[in-house]
Amino acid sequence: MVKKPRSVVVIGAGTMGSGIAAHLANLGFQVSLLDLSLDSVKAAFERARKARPPHFYVPETADSVRLGSIENDLDWVREADWVCEAIVEKPEAKKGLFGLIEPLLREDAYVSTNTSGLEISLLSEGRSDSFRRRFLGTHFFNPPRYLKLLELIPTPDTDPAILESITAFLEEASARRVVLAKDTPGFIANRFGMWSMYHATHVAERLGLTIEQVDAITGPFIGRPRSGSFRLNDLVGLDIMEDIARNLLARCPHDPHTETLKAPRSLEFLKEKGWIGEKAGQGYYRREGKEFMSLDLGTLAYRVRLEPDLPTLREFERAPLGERLRRGLEAKDEVGEFLRAYLPGTLDYADWLKEEVSHSVEDFDRVMQWGFGWEVGPFRTMDLVGHREHKYFEASTRRTFAGSYVALPAEPEYATVHDFPVVEQREGFNVRDMGDDVTLISVTTKMGVYSPAAVRELKRYIEEGRVGRLVLTSEARAFSAGFDLKFLLEALDDGGFPAIDGALRELQGLGLALSQVPSVAAVFGFCLGGGFEVATSCTHVAAHPETQIGLPEAKVGLIPGGGGTAHLRQRFQTGAKGLVEAARILTLGTVSTNADEARRLGFLRREDVTVYHPDRLLSEAKALALTAVPIPERTWSEVGGPVSGMIDQMLDQLQASGEITDHDHYIGDQVKAVLAKATSFEDALDKERECFERLLEEGLTLARIRHMLETGKPLRN
Repeated sequence: MVKKPRSVVVIGAGTMGSGIAAHLANLGFQVSLLDLSLDSVKAAFERARKARPPHFYVPETADSVRLGSIENDLDWVREADWVCEAIVEKPEAKKGLFGLIEPLLREDAYVSTNTSGLEISLLSEGRSDSFRRRFLGTHFFNPPRYLKLLELIPTPDTDPAILESITAFLEEASARRVVLAKDTPGFIANRFGMWSMYHATHVAERLGLTIEQVDAITGPFIGRPRSGSFRLNDLVGLDIMEDIARNLLARCPHDPHTETLKAPRSLEFLKEKGWIGEKAGQGYYRREGKEFMSLDLGTLAYRVRLEPDLPTLREFERAPLGERLRRGLEAKDEVGEFLRAYLPGTLDYADWLKEEVSHSVEDFDRVMQWGFGWEVGPFRTMDLVGHREHKYFEASTRRTFAGSYVALPAEPEYATVHDFPVVEQREGFNVRDMGDDVTLISVTTKMGVYSPAAVRELKRYIEEGRVGRLVLTSEARAFSAGFDLKFLLEALDDGGFPAIDGALRELQGLGLALSQVPSVAAVFGFCLGGGFEVATSCTHVAAHPETQIGLPEAKVGLIPGGGGTAHLRQRFQTGAKGLVEAARILTLGTVSTNADEARRLGFLRREDVTVYHPDRLLSEAKALALTAVPIPERTWSEVGGPVSGMIDQMLDQLQASGEITDHDHYIGDQVKAVLAKATSFEDALDKERECFERLLEEGLTLARIRHMLETGKPLRN
């Protein structure tokens, strides 16, 4: 049975310790954070509160973290289910601390050291058998809230049963993807990942390419994040890169490839200047006013950013990854020149290193995918480009270090939308089978946008009565960016207010149909506007924690017209103040930055859930669908008090403070017409359509819509 710690003591309030404490507090753990003194822990934690990007989903979560000092509060360790040490990366300091906490540890408590590469076995020297059997290393990635990889490093003394228990705990309760790594310098991530980063810099300098060219090549084109190589260097920090490289050079004399870890000319220059990247305000890139400046690798002087002209990228950017890589390697331009110098060497090093640092090529690949954001790891890359005569992955098997093939483990809890077979294709969505009589409807439009045709077809499909239980999601990079704005302008050009009214009725009708079947919306990325109206009509919403959720229609001069205004009227009907708050949210076009904030704002209901594990959204949504029941008849409460006058006062205050314009005020008046005047849910649906269409007659609204379609940004007019 998996032991599930709820009380955690994190020792060390630096960047990693505070980040780990914040991540665990976000998940509901009882977290205590200790540092050398109360002053130092308060100062460090204050930096964590203000971190950008934020460590906490909602600011008040920080208040739940108990702060103390090692000198006065180390006794808190007695209460802990798990003690996570994250102090300075110096072996003697860590060993000294373990000597202090060992007498305080409960016999069943886990104890770990967080490190990016120190030898774990050495850190438990001199400790008791009891300590050593439950001691291991963790390598969280920074910032822990956003990066899901956790390298877990047992020692030869770690009890296998405890290792199994804490692995399951970290996967399930701590919402991490765990990879077991061997106790070698830098583990998998820093040993190979840092080498790859240095290698790209050396190649760029040797070939005389610009950093913009290299970042364009080593971004999404080869299945890597948009940060590419040099932007990634700045984000990691050149000082951190140098520290890791120095450690690897000292501890890997047997590795003939470590020459690559010696500082490239440009990195050495920037480090000497103290220009160590993002945290110093400049590194390979720096901002001057509104301009981005780039370091010239030849002159080592900053210049205006040069947009790279690389035809190979433009020609093949939409091709599958394998084709992109093969075409890139064959190209006769800078793309081919760089990839031929960079990629084979990178793959060869992974092949040379694999058995020393990892238990399987799948583990190796997962570290680079989950920790560095690679689309596929180096071994699947080898298969894609034919870098070896054999393949590392065949069907559902992987090649072992001995050369045989073993089955890949079945992991249904981590299923993605494409793991479920398509049983029917309809306009705008696929129908997939999740098993257990649960249907998965996956929207196929760009960014999950709900077009009138897709809405009509989805409503028809549900009303055919063939769906027992369903999960609704998207095959795009987000659940839904909203309703099809382009349709509105095209319909207006055709004099089509009847067409617009019909489309809104269909959208409202889809919501009503979804509410009458056991349905779960599995939302991620964006869940906005019309997409939110559809999702919140389901019996439950299962939300990825980083989902931006809300009703931003005011940004394009409208109010929600597909049921969203009616839903908020019902959701905030506890009193006049509640309806004023709903009016504020709708007038400002409020969107949450994450699911926890969405719950606080009222976009998520009590019956909705946040799925904190980054890769379990669909499996959790399916489990929810299996117990879901249709939404009963909607309750409607008359709200007493001078609601209209209170909303007017709120709008006037917002305008006086400069938060809204005259047109925003007019939008707020339409919101008020629904919230304050509707007499039933059905009446609210009618009124929100009328107000939506009234706003479409306004030139300022049309200007906002056109500006959004042309620029992707709101217009404040």
